[in-house]
Amino acid sequence: MKKICLIIFLALAVVSLTHAQNLDDMRRTVEYLASQELGGRFPATAGDTLASEYIAGQLRGLRLKPVFKGKRKKGYFQDFTYGKDLKRTTHNIVATIPGKDKRLKNEYIVVGSHYDHLGMGGQGSGSRRPDTLGVHPGADDNASGDAVTLQLAGHFRKNRQPRSIIFIFFGAEEQGLAGSKSFVEWMRRADDKRVNLPEDIKGIVAMVNLDMVGRMRDNALSVSGTGTSTEFQSIAESAAARSNLDITCTPDGYGPSDQASFVAADIPVFYLTTGGHMEYHTPGDVPSTLNYDGMLRTLDFSKDLVARIASMPERPDFINVPGGDKMSHARFKVTLGLMPDVTGASSVPGLRADIVVAGGAAHEAGMRSGDIIQEIDGKLVKDINEYMERLSELTAGSTIPVKVLRGDERITLNVYLKPAER
Repeated sequence: MKKICLIIFLALAVVSLTHAQNLDDMRRTVEYLASQELGGRFPATAGDTLASEYIAGQLRGLRLKPVFKGKRKKGYFQDFTYGKDLKRTTHNIVATIPGKDKRLKNEYIVVGSHYDHLGMGGQGSGSRRPDTLGVHPGADDNASGDAVTLQLAGHFRKNRQPRSIIFIFFGAEEQGLAGSKSFVEWMRRADDKRVNLPEDIKGIVAMVNLDMVGRMRDNALSVSGTGTSTEFQSIAESAAARSNLDITCTPDGYGPSDQASFVAADIPVFYLTTGGHMEYHTPGDVPSTLNYDGMLRTLDFSKDLVARIASMPERPDFINVPGGDKMSHARFKVTLGLMPDVTGASSVPGLRADIVVAGGAAHEAGMRSGDIIQEIDGKLVKDINEYMERLSELTAGSTIPVKVLRGDERITLNVYLKPAER
């Protein structure tokens, strides 16, 4: 009995030490990528170069295989040029781990995150503080995803899977998913310089994307793409149960990040995020605001998720699920001027307003970030889907009642509806 107890104690000690090391490594990665020195990692700047060199160096240290022939760092870099009037050249950083199963090793899973951000912000940059020039560090967006992805690379380097895995750190995501689109197009073309990759895009059987995973609340994680393959819902739920996470599943994969480029190529996907917050796309998105213990939980969930896909006996099928377009006002005539919680983390019925934008309709009516919207114009709102349905029914120029829960207080706000920007 003593021997069994000793074995259990040693096993728990090893797990504890591994978790502590993972936490330290992720914190170190975030603090470097989101440092003032890197200046917000805008594509084709010095900060972009430093970030990509750091990531390539980590992959080289893990001894992951590059995707180009040659000894220099370019072995990991897939260069691409984007932009119409002002063209910029940057790159994706790509490495692979070969599968160990003779039959399945020619099928590949992509695990990705974007490493670019908004640089110094300013007008037209996507900053939520467009009148303030200053470094937008992007600790959550998306140094958090990069930190977790690097840990996944290290884990699967030691624990090879039946299928091969491609790790990609995308450039220029903030510029319209330019990096992921470039990678997909590159994989459609023949390239005799390419090594350690499938012959074409058909060799990629699934994609897992991590974007903004650093602000977990109430053990909640949003998982999109669960309907893009027959078994994906059950895979996500099983991984969540093992990690003791509360996940919100969205069937389609057309969220505002790099997995959308793969869905468009008929590849099933998962998109993981902990959602928006007040510091999103501002200079306040700094390393000290992140929940590193939550990132560790996302890491454990992702390990299980990827391993389950990698060991499926048959290639996952692809289901084309119509996109809900949750982050766009394109199909709405009005906007409340807020960013809704996409994780479903609220413990009571309703939809939490993660960010209420100053000057927007909700803000002018007195809504605050963190309020839980429970009713719009006399109709209940239980979740993100009902919120979107309510917005689609409204027209600009009228004033409607919106009931919210603020702490223990229920408040009715009179919101004057403004037209959505086109």
